[in-house]
Amino acid sequence: MQYDVILPAAGSGKRMAAGCNKLFLELRQKPILIHTLEVFQQDDACKGIWLAVKPEERSYIESLLVKYNITKVKALSDGGAERQYSVNACVKKVKDRDIVLVHDAARPFITIPIIHKLAEVAHSKGAAIAGVRAKDTMKRVKDGMIEETVDRSSLWMIQTPQAFDFEVLKRAEQLAERDHFLGTDEAMLVERMGHSVYIVESSYENVKITTKEDLVFGEAILSQRIGG
Repeated sequence: MQYDVILPAAGSGKRMAAGCNKLFLELRQKPILIHTLEVFQQDDACKGIWLAVKPEERSYIESLLVKYNITKVKALSDGGAERQYSVNACVKKVKDRDIVLVHDAARPFITIPIIHKLAEVAHSKGAAIAGVRAKDTMKRVKDGMIEETVDRSSLWMIQTPQAFDFEVLKRAEQLAERDHFLGTDEAMLVERMGHSVYIVESSYENVKITTKEDLVFGEAILSQRIGG
């Protein structure tokens, strides 16, 4: 199943406190952004990559694309103040594609089999998101006091990619823009239209590099995958 993928890459990365875009930090002497891009570059089913970037970082990212031979990027749109605005800027440029994925640029450990499963479910159902089952005991808390213990058997921790029939995603983005609605992710925008969203079980390795501790996890995952 062929698809295009949107990667919002214009975040500030404040929690990393690195003094630069966290996507430029390196794992095994290679920027996180490139690790992520290479997954899609190497997947024959991926026909196009759409990046949302900060204007001031555009030239540097373009140089990285050349250096690492990332050839599938179709456009670098100006990112917005919120992730949703960055995704929407890319959605407005995508043409002639049935299935479109949205993926966190800071999740470099997604695997191609999971991507393909998401694309297949999105093709048949219209919307699919990656997630893993909650492992820890979950408590509902208010004002610092536990109200109840929540049954975790029906709880999932949501990741990306999130995959959609392109017309479904485009309509969801249009309605959110019209209504000045800001969601937590693309699935939420689709849900508010009344469209069902299906879960595809992912991997606990599909972590988002957010804090300095995540860099340690990332190095460990790479060491396990490639050795050394």
